[in-house]
Amino acid sequence: MARGAGVVTTAYGAAAAAEAAESLRDRVARGLGGAVPAAGIILGSGLGGLARRITGAETFAFQDVPGFPSATVAGHAGSLIAGRLAGEPVLALAGRFHVYEGHDVRLAAFPVRVMHALGARTLIVSNAAGGLRRTFRPGDLMLIDDHINLMFRNPLVGPVEPGDGRFPDMSEPYDRALRATARDVAVDAGIAVQEGVYCALLGPAYETPAEVRMLERLGADAVGMSTVPEVIVARAVGMRVLGVSCITNLACGLTMTPPSHEEVLEIAAKAAARLERIVAGVVARLA
Repeated sequence: MARGAGVVTTAYGAAAAAEAAESLRDRVARGLGGAVPAAGIILGSGLGGLARRITGAETFAFQDVPGFPSATVAGHAGSLIAGRLAGEPVLALAGRFHVYEGHDVRLAAFPVRVMHALGARTLIVSNAAGGLRRTFRPGDLMLIDDHINLMFRNPLVGPVEPGDGRFPDMSEPYDRALRATARDVAVDAGIAVQEGVYCALLGPAYETPAEVRMLERLGADAVGMSTVPEVIVARAVGMRVLGVSCITNLACGLTMTPPSHEEVLEIAAKAAARLERIVAGVVARLA
C-alpha cells in the first residue's frame, strides 16, 4: 500500500487495474473491433470451452497481464480474451484466482476491476459447485439469485478505492432482469435451469457431512470456493451481475460417492455446452 498526494493506492485496487487495462488497451481494442465490451465473463473450473466460441480473439496469458500471477488450478486455462461472442464484443477470463491458493482476496477480485477499467459494465460469472438441494443432480445449471459469504474475507476491507462505494448495496447482488433474460434464453433453447443460493467457503478441502447439514440449514442450495469476492467488487463499482453455477456433484453426505476434482471437471465439461448457449444468448440480448 502506498500513499501520495492524499491518495491511497493498493496492489489490487483501482489504480493498479487502470494501469493493467492501459497496458492491454491497444490489443483489446483490436479484439473488440474498437467497441465497448458488452460484458466481462468469468469461466469456472472445466467451463473454459466458451472461449473457443469467441471470434477474432486477442488472448493474453495471465502472467502477461500486470498484477496477474499464473493460473495454478487444473481446469483453468489462465487467459484473458478479448473478442466477439454471438457477434457482440466481450472480455472473458478463462480461469480465476482462488483465495485457497494463498492469494489475497483482493487479487481474487482484481480481474473484475481490470475488466471494468476496460469498459465492461456487466459481469457474467460461472462456477462449478456442489449441490446441497436434494433434488439437484450432477450437470444441473443453477442461476444464482443470492449468496452467503462464509469465506470470512471481503475484498473491500481497507481504504476506499476511487469509484467504489464504501457500503455497496447487496440487496440484489445478482441482477433480477439478467436472470429473467437467462431464463428466457434457456426456455428458447430447451435447457432446464434451476435458481438458488450459492455459498462460498474458503476451501480447498471439501465440506464434511456436518458442514453440509449446517449449510442446508443456513439456506444454501450450492457450495463452492469462488465467485463471491468477484461479485462484491462488481457491485462496489456498479456492475450488473449474472451468476450461474454448474452443479458438478452432490455435497458430501448426500451421496455415497466421495467428491473429487476430476469428477468436477468431467461433469462440468458435459454441462458446458448448455452453459455456453445460455451465456451466448444473454450476451446477444444485451445489445
